[in-house]
Order: sequence, then C-alpha cells, then structure tokens
Amino acid sequence: MTTPAVLLHIGHEETQIVVRNSGAEDKVLPLTLGSQLTSVGYFSHTPPTPDEMETAIMVVEDEIIRIRHDIPAGAALFCTDNDVRALARIAGVAENEVMTLSLDAVERTFDRLALVINGRPAHFEGLPDGNDFAATLLILREFMHHLQFAEITVQGTKFEM
Repeated sequence: MTTPAVLLHIGHEETQIVVRNSGAEDKVLPLTLGSQLTSVGYFSHTPPTPDEMETAIMVVEDEIIRIRHDIPAGAALFCTDNDVRALARIAGVAENEVMTLSLDAVERTFDRLALVINGRPAHFEGLPDGNDFAATLLILREFMHHLQFAEITVQGTKFEM
C-alpha cells in the first residue's frame, strides 16, 4: 500500500484539496479560502493590522478544521503552486524542481510577517509587501498546523507520487 497523498492548491478565490488514497477515487475538497478572497475580505490595511490578521486566522482555522476528518493519517502533503514555491524560497529553501518546506520554516516566516504587521518594513524581513502573500502564508500555515503536516513537498507543474 502506498502512502496517502494530499495535493493542496491555494487559488485566488478558493483552495482545492485533492486526497489520493490507493484503491480509492480521488476526493476533492474545496475550501472557501483563497489568496485574494482572504486578502480582500479581511485585510483593509497593507500590511494587515494585528486585529485583521486575528480575524482572518479564526476564519481560516474554522474552514480548515471542517475537513480534518477527510484527511488520512500519515498522508504526505504536495503542492505545485508558484506562490507556495516563492514562499519556500523566502523561507530559505533552495530553488529546485522538488522543494521541501517544513512547518517550522513556515512558522518562522509567519513570525517574520508578524514583525511586519507590527510595524517593521517588509523589506527588512525580505517579504513581499502584498496582502495576497500574507493570505497565502496564513492559509498554508493554518493548513499544515491544524492538519498536522510536518512538511510540504513543492513540485513542478506535474503532480507525481
């Protein structure tokens, strides 16, 4: 039996999760979260204020927790998104066809974003100024944290297990 896999795609208007288990049909789980949808819906300031981020965290957590029972234990997490690839580079992962981004690296990057939210210039932390980046990082962080993924493998455009 092969390890179950979860493919994460953080789009602009929604996030799609595909759960792949050997011997079973793929299960598609859409979430009403997206980089622009979350950014426009919850961030009135650039960067977001601490209160705006806290509100967005609660909404994102609630949406992710909704699907927790659909994620198989021990599944591997994959992504082919260019935005997540860019986030991996920002987190210090060397550019490669296949990149592994740990939850710890995501958390450290989110800590850098928190410094920006609290007044530090984004360029001091090597982070983009845009709120779409903040929303993508938030969604990825909460997804990995609440669904207990220690890492995500960022691949080229073709998803292979």
